[in-house]
Amino acid sequence: MASNMDREMILADFQAAINGVIPQENGILRSDYGGEPISGPAFDPASHPAPAPAPAPSSSSAFRPVMPSRQIVERQPRMLDFRVEYRDRNVDVVLEDSCTVGEIKQILENELQIPVSKMLLKGWKTGDVEDSTVLKSLHLPKNNSLYVLTPDLPPPSSSSHAGPFSALQESLNQNFMLIITHREVQREYNLNFSGSSTIQEVKRNVYDLTSIPVRHQLWEGWPTSATDDSMCLAESGLSYPCHRLTVGRRSSPAQTREQSEEQSTDVHMVSDSDGDDFEDASEFGVDDGEVFGMASSALRKSPMMPENAENEGDALLQFTAEFSSRYGDCHPVFFIGSLEATFQEAFYVKARDRKLLAVYLHHDESVLTNVFCSQMLCAESIVSYLSQNFITWAWDLTKDANRARFLTMCNRHFGSVVAQTIRTQKTDQFPLFLIIMGKRSSNEVLNVIQGNTTVDELMMRLMAAMEIFTAQQQEDIKDEDEREARENVKREQDEAYRLSLEADRAKREAHEREMAEQFRLEQIRKEQEEEREAIRLSLEQALPPEPKEENAEPVSKLRIRTPSGEFLERRFLASNKLQIVFDFVASKGFPWDEFKLLSTFPRRDVTQLDPNKSLLEVKLFPQETLFLEAKE
Repeated sequence: MASNMDREMILADFQAAINGVIPQENGILRSDYGGEPISGPAFDPASHPAPAPAPAPSSSSAFRPVMPSRQIVERQPRMLDFRVEYRDRNVDVVLEDSCTVGEIKQILENELQIPVSKMLLKGWKTGDVEDSTVLKSLHLPKNNSLYVLTPDLPPPSSSSHAGPFSALQESLNQNFMLIITHREVQREYNLNFSGSSTIQEVKRNVYDLTSIPVRHQLWEGWPTSATDDSMCLAESGLSYPCHRLTVGRRSSPAQTREQSEEQSTDVHMVSDSDGDDFEDASEFGVDDGEVFGMASSALRKSPMMPENAENEGDALLQFTAEFSSRYGDCHPVFFIGSLEATFQEAFYVKARDRKLLAVYLHHDESVLTNVFCSQMLCAESIVSYLSQNFITWAWDLTKDANRARFLTMCNRHFGSVVAQTIRTQKTDQFPLFLIIMGKRSSNEVLNVIQGNTTVDELMMRLMAAMEIFTAQQQEDIKDEDEREARENVKREQDEAYRLSLEADRAKREAHEREMAEQFRLEQIRKEQEEEREAIRLSLEQALPPEPKEENAEPVSKLRIRTPSGEFLERRFLASNKLQIVFDFVASKGFPWDEFKLLSTFPRRDVTQLDPNKSLLEVKLFPQETLFLEAKE
């Protein structure tokens, strides 16, 4: 009976290990002996060594009393225990694994009287999670420890624990410089982390740099108080502001196969498919880190940018597509076009519309590239700030031809000093972020940000550059407004002068037209007068001579009053035609087509009579007084 119990305990330990690594999606294992799910201590491969293997049984029959008693049954809700620490209080929360993280916060809101919007729930072994995350998807052990941060709420001044808590809050806001030495390659990394980052996040970032999976990392230098990977750096006891650590790779599963042979057997018994994967990897001496490294290499098989691309816009299209496939859709919007076109978009517009230019220089062979792109360049705060205030342009320096091409562009647009600075950068110092501000005479590089930075430091340097740009932009806006005001005044003056000139010219032209018209009319009048004078003279010369008073023939004496009151007197033969009287009047300047010749008693219009009749016939004999009247 004791032997059977030992075997049962060994199997329970391995079952707990499998629960930590391989999630039971379709069901849980039950024992026919007790009818309860097998439970065991939580297993964290990242922070605890694997349990020592038990002696191998003499034959597989040692497990026969156990295996027939296990069967797959329908999965029942699994209860999870959470001990949540907040300041000087501990709250115990018990929930089913089908609940969400947000439901934990709702319970804590009632217990701690803290709004959910002000609450940061830390301590998850998988890093930060969303409120909608289902607990079952996190594959948590039964017992968990979490802690609540409220950076937006001030600590209570009346509490006796306010002093230590304030110190913790201050540490959470500080940045720790971790100087991490990779033991196998003797390479040193300087990484910045905020105090609220967890040890697990540090180990994951180190995996990105060294390709050593978290569970295969062997560390030296962590303080004795750093007992859990879910602890934040502020409470782990690290030295501030710098702390030295060393990381190496654990022995591969192939080297310890004899020691873990029984463990591998039990894993295979629990899950045939997953066990085969681990067994195959161990058989060929390939650990998980190498498998993940192969996957990473496969992702980077396609280059970010084609070599010797003729069109920069096409190269940027491929760069954007490849960047999205590697790091997701949440990334800065890269300007598609040449560097000159980017300058036009950022600098050569109105002062109010100008923006800073951020040039991202990528290098696939740098160990910092993956961390910088995934955790800093793709951070929502960085993406949002860049989209609002910057025009972002990118280039890949991995290929020598593309590197030489950019250095040529850099030398032409930014000067030889900046080009030399980029040329002397080592591969491990990439990627680079150039912050460029357009000026009147030349473009000025405000900042060169290397890849070994943090999100907070990157944001601070972007904001610092933005402050310099804003001050310069305000001066440019003021100068531009003054220049536009002067130009507006000049345009108004020029327009007024132009209108004045046009008015003067119009007045002059009108006067000239008037004078020309007057001259024309005067010429016409003169010609008419000359014509009338010629007619008058002709009529005057054609008149028969005036008869004397004492004449053998009858004589008619006519007295004609002009419109001016003067009188014209002349003698005519009674036998003369009336036309001769009309000619006489016309020769004095009163043509009969313009004037009427009227008699008094009786009143009649003589010009309406037949001009071929004699004066005697029209009864203008022996004398008559007539008067001239202008025709209407």
